[in-house]
Amino acid sequence: MARSGGARSAGDSWDLASSVGTTATMVAVARALASREPDALIDDPFAAPLVRAVGIDFFNRLLDGELEPAVAQDAEATARPMTEVMAVRTRFFDDFFVDAWTDTAAGAGIRQAVILASGLDSRAYRLAWPEGSVVYEIDQPEVIEFKSRTLAEFGAEPTAHRRTVAVDLRDDWPAALRRSGFDEKKPTAWSAEGLLIYLPPEAQDRLFDNITALSAPGSRLATEYHPDGAAALTDSNQSMGRRFADQGLDLDIADLVYAGERRPAGDYLTEQGWQVSSRTRTEVFAAYGRSFPDDAEVVARLRNSVAIEAVRT
Repeated sequence: MARSGGARSAGDSWDLASSVGTTATMVAVARALASREPDALIDDPFAAPLVRAVGIDFFNRLLDGELEPAVAQDAEATARPMTEVMAVRTRFFDDFFVDAWTDTAAGAGIRQAVILASGLDSRAYRLAWPEGSVVYEIDQPEVIEFKSRTLAEFGAEPTAHRRTVAVDLRDDWPAALRRSGFDEKKPTAWSAEGLLIYLPPEAQDRLFDNITALSAPGSRLATEYHPDGAAALTDSNQSMGRRFADQGLDLDIADLVYAGERRPAGDYLTEQGWQVSSRTRTEVFAAYGRSFPDDAEVVARLRNSVAIEAVRT
């Protein structure tokens, strides 16, 4: 059974079947399902086997089509719109990295990337990184260890120089990143995907302060901001947890996100000297020829989120 782990606290930790880690596994389920679509926006061959290795029974049965008919029908109505949202979000961040390494404004293109709260992200394995690229993945020690070990057991090989940084983002992760070989004199492509709402408001500002301090001119950052705050993710993800608790999915997002007023990410980055551009969720959908599933209650609040790209000047 997935374990939500109760309300968040300072210094709490998790694996991929508990607390915040469960949401990373849930997103990987969406990537696996999205990769099967006939007109798929993404191709993540590692998502399904990683989810199965985590071992949350409900997610495994969902992937394998083994839910009871009545449950399967309800799961389809819930999972499909979430899958559509995660497919577009994943493609947005995929394209962000591709654009970063092909943009010659920083010389030969950016060759250093940092994936914050990497979870079951497999971009270091599935994207066609240019020669000499270094990809740093930062996450909880148990999360890093599980993914590294499991992918090695699959025989998967990174397509870039992958360096893991096992540290909590609430701790001194910049020091850990430097110890892993990070070069702050080189421009960097940073991703903070599905992350901000799981940080306290002051920790969100501190995260951007640290990124700014580590970013040479020409560095890029991609993230997303939910103007509705904690309600955006709580409403959408709680729906799945409520509906399928009796199927072994013990997941209460309200326990995992941090409420409270927080600075809009784009405004804060602008004040820190970044050149910021943003698009609404519906605009990002339209850019990929898709329409946001407005009629789906499970993702209704997510339509107000903003996709942000920023360049360090």
